Amino acid sequence: MSTPAAPAPAASGAGAQAVPARIPVMIPWLGEEEARAAADAVLSGWVAQGPRVAEFERAFAARVGAEHGIAVSSCTTALHLALIALELGPGDEVIVPSLSFIATANAVRYVGAHPVFADVEEATGNLTPATVDAVRTPRTRAVLAVHQGGVPADVHALRAACADWGVPLVEDAACGIGATVGGKSVGQGALLAAWSFHPRKVITTGEGGMVTTDDAQWAERLRRLREHGMNVSAAQRHASSKPIAESYLEVGYNYRMTDIQAAVGLVQLGKLDEIVTRRRELAARYARQLAGIPGLRPVADPAYGEGNFQSYWVLLAEEFPVGRDELLAVLSEAGISARRGIMASHLEPAYAGHGAAPLPATERISRDSLILPLFHSMTHEQQDRVVAVLRDQAAGRAAGQAGRPGDGRAGG
Repeated sequence: MSTPAAPAPAASGAGAQAVPARIPVMIPWLGEEEARAAADAVLSGWVAQGPRVAEFERAFAARVGAEHGIAVSSCTTALHLALIALELGPGDEVIVPSLSFIATANAVRYVGAHPVFADVEEATGNLTPATVDAVRTPRTRAVLAVHQGGVPADVHALRAACADWGVPLVEDAACGIGATVGGKSVGQGALLAAWSFHPRKVITTGEGGMVTTDDAQWAERLRRLREHGMNVSAAQRHASSKPIAESYLEVGYNYRMTDIQAAVGLVQLGKLDEIVTRRRELAARYARQLAGIPGLRPVADPAYGEGNFQSYWVLLAEEFPVGRDELLAVLSEAGISARRGIMASHLEPAYAGHGAAPLPATERISRDSLILPLFHSMTHEQQDRVVAVLRDQAAGRAAGQAGRPGDGRAGG
């Protein structure tokens, strides 16, 4: 019999958020400290990209073991800038997992290059040297690996393989903050890594992203590109005692982060270890309870690292009595918000006719997985409600159900 959950730590005193009766799939852990930090930024009179953004960049880069951080408006824009830094363009191929949010592939198209979809290993949902090599061609100019759902990819193996092939490896670490490979932060040692601070991620600034790199020249150029290609930032101009006339060195973008967002990000970054510890505790409890339910395989740490459980997903066995979509509907009727598993980008209308090699593991995971609720303030009682529904549905096999209704396969 499970013990009651200890109350999750308050966000910052009496202003902690109340958890609604319906169990959400995710609630960011925000409270009074973030609200005060945002208010202080507003009252400072400097709300655009400024000193708080610079402080957040330094703190975040230090946290993940990178020399430079470049704060931007989203992980998508971070990916775009990372690929610009590599000077990729028309005629170039970039190998990406189809099993990822569509922004991963879209960023390749933004620079005019061609995304080539590779399969993933079923256990982690990530690229491996073997799955990359299977689709590599003489036109391959880069590999874009994702730390999917907070499960770290084996970047040591991927970096070694990419070095042998003579192509750079970029890390889509949108979900990766707080995950580790070989005891070191995801992103440490990366040529270029892109991060997300969307509310579904482990820490949030509302919207926002970051590029990290150890290359000073790339960092300098990316700072220009995020601000219309200006050689002197607005913050530098305002800080100067003399008028400065800026120049626009190349076509750039408006990919800036605000000081309000950065103020929230600094508070969230200070909570990161506590957040990851709590998520791992809840994930371990899920794993213990789900272990007795046949036909479910929960996400787990790989041998080479530890995840942050940004998403807690389970894969349904072929013989599970109900299909994924039906199970999502049953959970919803029980007052539990869950989500379909990670999308397969090559099956989306935006990539119709794009072409892809066979991707069996990708399609299996995308078809048969779902993401269960997991958030910092989740209680044991809420977890028990989720597990109870899964246990009841698994018991449906005793009724002699054949196939999986509604999933379009034989016997359904």
